[in-house]
Amino acid sequence: MVQKSKGPPITDPAPPKRRGRPRAYEPDVALGKALDLFRTQGFAATSLDDLSEATGMNRPSLYGAFGDKREIYIKSYQRYRDEARASMGDIFRQELPLRQRLERIFASALNIYLSGETGPRGCFTVVTAASEAVGDPDIRAMVLDGLSELDKAFALCFRRAKEKGELPESADPAVLAQLASATVHSIAIRSRARVPRKELEAIVNGAIDVMIGAGAKA
Repeated sequence: MVQKSKGPPITDPAPPKRRGRPRAYEPDVALGKALDLFRTQGFAATSLDDLSEATGMNRPSLYGAFGDKREIYIKSYQRYRDEARASMGDIFRQELPLRQRLERIFASALNIYLSGETGPRGCFTVVTAASEAVGDPDIRAMVLDGLSELDKAFALCFRRAKEKGELPESADPAVLAQLASATVHSIAIRSRARVPRKELEAIVNGAIDVMIGAGAKA
């Protein structure tokens, strides 16, 4: 007589699920840390060891996520441009009187330039990318594109103001745009030199007076 086995039938156990190694970092956060470091120290003064310490990633992880130091720099610069565009884009698109629109644009720029845990960081383009643009054609193209984008955004502001009668027919939106961009670059440099915000605002207000007053007298 064959004895029946007790209990449920024995089956092959299911193979354990394989789990990928979890990332010890968030790429978006790490790139933000790299951006802060490059913006503060520049390209040449920032080492891979500095980047590893700031991001919490070892060198192989950095290379795997972002590439070499130059690639990390370029990605950081693109991140900076994207953030600046998002911060100021809405103001450029708002339908406001010209003076009010310019005041808000420059105030937004100052908020960007004066930020930083250890002091004002200025503008990535003016403070560090412009220097690297001398010898690197890719970075130079990014810098020129950024400058052109800012000029075009300001020119549109002045063109709309001209169409609404805030500026005379003789006003040249392109020339006024270059003056406005030059003011942005000036406060970016001065902010890095720790010029107080009140002094920077006085420069902005004087520049706005010139831009609007020059058009009114034309």
